[in-house]
Amino acid sequence: MRKDVIKSLIAIKQSEIPFDVIERDIKLPIERKKIITVPGVRRCGKSTLMEIAINMLVESGVSRENILWLGFDDERLRSMTSEDLDEVIVAYMEMFPNIPIKDVYMFFDEIQLIKNWEYFVLRVYKTYCKNMYVCGSNATMLSTELSSALRGYPLEYETYPLSFNEYCRFTGINTNSYLEQDRVRLRIAFEEYNRESAFPEIVLTPSKSEQLKLLHGYFDTMLLKDLAEHYKISNIGVVRYFVKRIMANLTKPTSINGIYKDIKSQGLKVGKDDLYLWANYICDIFMFVRISKYDRSLVKEQKSLDKYYCIDNGMRSAVLMPQSNDNGKNLENTVFMQLNRIKLPSDKISYYQGDTECDFVIQRGDSVVQLIQVTWDMSNEDTREREISGIREASVATGCDNLLIVTKDEEAVITYEDKQINIVPAWKWLLQNV
Repeated sequence: MRKDVIKSLIAIKQSEIPFDVIERDIKLPIERKKIITVPGVRRCGKSTLMEIAINMLVESGVSRENILWLGFDDERLRSMTSEDLDEVIVAYMEMFPNIPIKDVYMFFDEIQLIKNWEYFVLRVYKTYCKNMYVCGSNATMLSTELSSALRGYPLEYETYPLSFNEYCRFTGINTNSYLEQDRVRLRIAFEEYNRESAFPEIVLTPSKSEQLKLLHGYFDTMLLKDLAEHYKISNIGVVRYFVKRIMANLTKPTSINGIYKDIKSQGLKVGKDDLYLWANYICDIFMFVRISKYDRSLVKEQKSLDKYYCIDNGMRSAVLMPQSNDNGKNLENTVFMQLNRIKLPSDKISYYQGDTECDFVIQRGDSVVQLIQVTWDMSNEDTREREISGIREASVATGCDNLLIVTKDEEAVITYEDKQINIVPAWKWLLQNV
């Protein structure tokens, strides 16, 4: 009987409180009387954020019996429909008949697996309970559709794999020490972070071979379940090749039409429109984040080629196998992911391309507030000239004089012609921008 399964799952989760978890930089609010949504890529720690919130509630005096947690990825609940979701409330009320439902804190994990779940959440929120937390791995279900269905009720806390600050916390690296030996450990930790995976489970797995197996498993699950199954794509071989091509072109403007021509030249059948849809889908499932070219003309901006950044350097390396020139690509990806973590709702990240290039243009509202160039090493004079020229040209074009170059370990303030440019080591920049 499904109701008994629901009761069992609720009781098991209650018995685990308080949860043994490592703190994250982000914390979900408690007592906000809002629907709190936690979208993000698979295995990035969304459930952990909800467990941290539960620990905070219990520390504030809330009884564990007032916690209703249900994970809809349990295979025994897969047959549920939105009409069946009322069984969850009924099951809880039968377990705890003396607890008013308005005093319950509801945590629904991977609820997007139930079709039309958002209408159930909205009805419960408006009628019974104001303390609701939902998380899932599909951006469309937890952003666009949710916003329209819930009409402004949710607060969204998008979640990512570990930041460098969190990575240091997970691996026991001291980020506040001024001792030289600790600073050396910090620099070594940064190079590992930049090269390897930041998924929490991977970071806590000591075996490199086991890490590789897990990363391939993550990739296959995203590809087969989140992408192919959810969006009903049957051409698995082509979609796998398409995703790998996007991965291989990391940090560069990517022509979907160019990939289409390449696929057709191999005698494979796929529609060009399908590829453009797939490009949207891989961002919807959080495997990639894309940015457009900066242009004052919205029409020209929309016609430009997008850049795609991968959610995790380690997963990309596991799928493609490491390349000798990946340090710089990884660093640009690392910097972008941190920018994406810390950006404000009004912020927009794009790239500049004119006679030269600048990696990131940060807009806040209508103003460009910062330009960022990323390079692994500027010791080569040609590289140094290219990076500095790129950020200076972008400064002239955008009118922004807040100029930053992020490198592996160089630190300086330089003046180039009429522009002052700050150069900062990546590990220091990452820790300052949490």
